[in-house]
Amino acid sequence: MGTIEYLILAVGLSMDAFAVSVCKGLAMGTPTWRQAAVPGLWFGGFQGLMPCVGYLLGARFSACITAIDHWIAFGLLAVLGVNMLREAREGPEAADGSLAWKPMLALAVATSIDALAVGITFAFLAVRVVPAASAIAAVTFALSTLGVRLGGRFGEKLGSKAQVLGGIILILLGGKILLEHTGHLPF
Repeated sequence: MGTIEYLILAVGLSMDAFAVSVCKGLAMGTPTWRQAAVPGLWFGGFQGLMPCVGYLLGARFSACITAIDHWIAFGLLAVLGVNMLREAREGPEAADGSLAWKPMLALAVATSIDALAVGITFAFLAVRVVPAASAIAAVTFALSTLGVRLGGRFGEKLGSKAQVLGGIILILLGGKILLEHTGHLPF
């Protein structure tokens, strides 16, 4: 994976956090940039940490299943993408404007579970996890902070569209990995 793929993956993974951030901003009213950075730090931090944890877990088992690793990567990314699409169809979740550590921790963990699964696929595909996790953390921080601000301004419409975009990106990335490893990608 190169820089472009890292950034595309980061955008896809950050869409859950972005959607939650939009809802958080909606509940907060008109947050300042400083207030908007709090969810950005929580979500970006966990989105960057979870691929590393997943990579460590996956590295323990990668030697056993290298013959099917591309199918596992495709399956995980496709399932995550389909789940994001399903959640977008179900509508926005109720959110409160609290920035207290307990609700923020719960939201950060919930929105980064997919990053843990992606980290597992990194081990199977021998992806350099530090640059990937750094890109994921930075993009998630930026989009989440922006999402809080946008939520305060534009409301709920943006949240479900972000989840749809994130789901599509994850599914397409999984398909690309599968096609690359089976030799069917023309470029």
